Amino acid sequence: MVIPLFKIIGALGIILISIGILQKKRKIQDIYYALGGVCLLTYSIYINDLIFIVLQIIFTLTAIYDLIKINEHKRKLN
Repeated sequence: MVIPLFKIIGALGIILISIGILQKKRKIQDIYYALGGVCLLTYSIYINDLIFIVLQIIFTLTAIYDLIKINEHKRKLN
């Protein structure tokens, strides 16, 4: 039995987000969230689920936005 590539990508997304939840550093957490979100967005497009697509777009953009804000804050401190 062969597992379809997009199911593997979706599972990877769940794993990355789960690892992100366990992280203590917010920047590392956001990186895992963004990568996992992209994987799950790819999977949601594959299964053609509009609600899941919108959810993943919002989730991923929020993680990326937070990552940018963290980097801007660090630059201001230096």
